[in-house]
Amino acid sequence: MSTGIIFDIKRFAIHDGPGVRTTVFLKGCPLRCWTCHNPEGQRRDVDMFLRPDRCTVCGDCLSICPPNAISLNDHTVLVDRESCDICGECVETCLTGALEIAGREATVAEVIEEVERDTIYYDEGGGGVTFSGGDPLHQPRFLVDLLEECKRRDIRTAVDTSGCVPRAVVRTVAEWADLFLYDIKLMDNERHRQFTGASNRRVLQNLRWLSEQEAHVRIRLPLIPDVNADETNIRATGAFVSSLPTRYPVDILPYHSIGADKHERLGRTYRLPEAKAPSDAEVADAVGILEGFGLDVTVRGESHAFK
Repeated sequence: MSTGIIFDIKRFAIHDGPGVRTTVFLKGCPLRCWTCHNPEGQRRDVDMFLRPDRCTVCGDCLSICPPNAISLNDHTVLVDRESCDICGECVETCLTGALEIAGREATVAEVIEEVERDTIYYDEGGGGVTFSGGDPLHQPRFLVDLLEECKRRDIRTAVDTSGCVPRAVVRTVAEWADLFLYDIKLMDNERHRQFTGASNRRVLQNLRWLSEQEAHVRIRLPLIPDVNADETNIRATGAFVSSLPTRYPVDILPYHSIGADKHERLGRTYRLPEAKAPSDAEVADAVGILEGFGLDVTVRGESHAFK
């Protein structure tokens, strides 16, 4: 059995697939989306979180840091991220949690042991475990081993992915996953490159292949004003999804800004600081356009009242 790098396990999740679920977050992603709400999942390696609001400027972490990557100002600890080797010495010293490591190595057995604590809650509503990230397909060997072990224990599985990976990876994972939660962000390739850092060619081709195999898929559309909430993109999305051999439902996920604070904690720049959540009218417009293509549409996984 392989090992992998995870950064969180969320219990009793209700928006990561059907029923009550345990969501396991794997590190690594082929995209660099401007509005990523889990930026600590982008890199395969571990990251250092800094929470200035928790820092008491006690200075205990300064002397313990082997590469001397830590300093203080009047308000908080500062981390020289080029020098920091993320050894974790400062994290163990920090009693307030101002310093935190995002990511840890885990075995398949360790993950499954945590998942199995929740199996009693899975029966109602078809719950199970969801592998998310980052993008779990960025650690394909670890993901497949997890899926195989879940299958052996009759635990239902879902895989949350952007689909921006080689076809061989999708083909192998599809043999074991019960459900894909599949993101479509932008239909125009150049705009997709601009806002995610990669082409959408693999995204669309892999989704069509899954449809041809009649794989179980729920498409998810993050709705972000001034990025992809325009009528042109929504219509292009509806036209593509409705053209697939298997007709899949679409779940609209209205933008939220939770990722902005996480970017700051990681010492990164949030590239859409002025972005706002879509209005009810914008969500309703997107729902109406997609339903006009004969698609079954939900909002945050639930039925809506838009007509």
